[in-house]
Amino acid sequence: MNPQKQTPNYTFALIVMFIVCFLIGFITTMNNSMIDFCTKAFGLNAQQGQYVNTAFYGAYLLSIPFAMLMSKIGYKKTLLLGLAVAGIGFVVNSFGINSALGSDQATIYAIFLGSMCLVAMGVVMLQNVANPYVMVLGKPEKGAFRMTLSQALNSVATTVAPLFIIAVIIGEKQPTPEAVPAPYLGIGIFTLVLCGILFFLKLPEIKEEEQDTSDGEVKEYKSSVFKYPHVWLGALGIFFYMGLEIGVPSMLPYKIENATSFLWLYWGGMMVGRFIGAAILTKFKPRNLLTGCLLLGALCVGASFLFTGMASAYCLLAAGLFHSVMWPLIFNLGLQELGPHTKTASGVINTGVIGAALLTPLMGWVVDTTGVAIALCLMFIYYLYEIWFCWFGSRIGLKKN
Repeated sequence: MNPQKQTPNYTFALIVMFIVCFLIGFITTMNNSMIDFCTKAFGLNAQQGQYVNTAFYGAYLLSIPFAMLMSKIGYKKTLLLGLAVAGIGFVVNSFGINSALGSDQATIYAIFLGSMCLVAMGVVMLQNVANPYVMVLGKPEKGAFRMTLSQALNSVATTVAPLFIIAVIIGEKQPTPEAVPAPYLGIGIFTLVLCGILFFLKLPEIKEEEQDTSDGEVKEYKSSVFKYPHVWLGALGIFFYMGLEIGVPSMLPYKIENATSFLWLYWGGMMVGRFIGAAILTKFKPRNLLTGCLLLGALCVGASFLFTGMASAYCLLAAGLFHSVMWPLIFNLGLQELGPHTKTASGVINTGVIGAALLTPLMGWVVDTTGVAIALCLMFIYYLYEIWFCWFGSRIGLKKN
C-alpha cells in the first residue's frame, strides 16, 4: 500500500510571490501616476500624455513569447530574469535622462518612454510568473482566493505609488525632467538587489499536470492552449478591463487640477476592495461577485456625469472599490481547466494588458477632439463586454461550469 501523499507546504513560495506582486503594483501604478507630471514637464496634449501608458503596457505584446520562455526555463529563472530586466530599465532611465538634460524635451521624453518600455518587459515576465504560480501553489479550488489576496497586497503598492510620486518626484516644485533620475536609480538598485537575494533562495518548481484536482478526477487536455476559446476571450476581457482600471486614473487629470494628489484614493479603494473580496469569495460565487462589481462600477462612472468638479471626480475615484476584484476574477475564469497549458495561457491572457496601451491613447484623442465626457462613455462598452464574458464567453468549450 502506498503511503498517503502529503500536501506540500508552499507558504514561503507564496510569501515570495506576494512580494513580487507588491513590486509589480508599485512599478505599474508609479508609471501611470507620471502622466500628469509628464504632460506638464514636457508640454504634452492629452493623447501625447497617454503615450506613457502605451510605452509601458505595449510591452505586454511579448506576453506569449515570454510565457513560452517560462515553459522552457521554469518559474524561478523567469522571475530572476524579469527582476533583472526591470532593474536595468530603471538604471537606463536614470542615466539616460541625466545625460540628455539640456537637449530638447522631445528627446528626453523619448528616452523616458523607451526605458520604461524596458522596465515593462521585466514586469511582463514577473506578471507571467505571478499569476499561474499563485494559482498552482495550493489546492485548485482555492486559486481564486489566493489570486485575490495577492492582488490585495498588490493594491497596497498601488496606493503607495502615487504618494511616492508626489513626495519624491513632484513635491511642490514645477515639474521638470531633472526630478526623475535619482528616485528611478534608487528603485533600479532595489530591484537588482532583490534579484540577487532571490538567486540564492530555493523555490519549488511546479508542474501543473501533476496538480491534484478537487474531485480526484484525471482530466484530459487538448493538444494546444490555442484550442481553448475561453482563453482568448479572457485575454479580450483583460483588454477591456484595462480600459476600466487605467481609464479612470488616466482621465482624471482632464477633470481636475493636481489629479495625482487624489489618485491614492482610487488605488486605495482597490486595495480595500481586494481585501474585502478575498474575505467574501468563500460566501459568493465568483461570477456573481464579478457581475455585482461591474454593475456598481458602471454606476459610479454614470454618477460622475450628474456632478461637476470634485464631486464628479470622487464618483470616478469610488469606482476603484468595485474595479478591485475584476482582474483576478477575469483571469481566473480564463485559466479554467487548462492543466499543463496554464503557463502559456497566462501569457495569452496577459497579452490583453495592451488594452491600456491602446484604449487610453484612444480616450486621450477623444478628450482632445470632443471632451472628457465622451471619452468616459467608452467605459460603458468595456463594462458590457465583461458581463458577457462572465456569463457566456468564459463557459465556451468547457466540460462543466
